[in-house]
Amino acid sequence: MTKRILVVEDNDLNRKLFCDVLLAGGFDVEPVADGNMALERARGFAPNLVVMDIQLQDVSGLDLIASMKGDAQLCEVPVLAVTAYAGKGDEERIRELGAEGYLSKPVSIGPFMAAVRGLVGS
Repeated sequence: MTKRILVVEDNDLNRKLFCDVLLAGGFDVEPVADGNMALERARGFAPNLVVMDIQLQDVSGLDLIASMKGDAQLCEVPVLAVTAYAGKGDEERIRELGAEGYLSKPVSIGPFMAAVRGLVGS
């Protein structure tokens, strides 16, 4: 069965890149540009992984991760956090909120796909 990945990214180019690479990797992908729609879309799409931008325009990716991990339907879905703001202590803070993976932007395709495959088990 094809693994499903929800991509929450408000930057059009990054979202397209992530989705294109994941589709080429054989995944079923659901893009979300508006962070406010992320939880609702996740419940409907039932992803095997969420790729979560941390710096979203309308809502913090950190808040979305915390909300997902507190949601009975979504709490078991692994999260790969992707952020351009990779300061000291950021990865630790993001992982403490429940993200199972962490990558800093700019993201290279090889490490991105390795992280995705490591989290979805394919």
